[in-house]
Amino acid sequence: MPQDSHSTTTPKEAKLFRNNRSQAVRIPVEFELPGEKVLISREGDRLVIEPVRKAGLTALLAQWAKERPLDPEDDFPEINDTPVKSEEIF
Repeated sequence: MPQDSHSTTTPKEAKLFRNNRSQAVRIPVEFELPGEKVLISREGDRLVIEPVRKAGLTALLAQWAKERPLDPEDDFPEINDTPVKSEEIF
């Protein structure tokens, strides 16, 4: 069962092994992470593994706000969209 992200646990030894050309670690069940993917980073000689969390709408909008503003050439072009002539079909 996954641990609360703010809880502290006693370190436990885990097994390293090779999976093709990658090194892998067998994570004990009490350290199990949710999801299918993780982010891994290095802090000195430590590896930090954390679950990839789906970004909510607020995070997505905040990310879009960091993008450069659109240039005038990015505007949609004017489209001459004349209405279709009505006709009697029956």
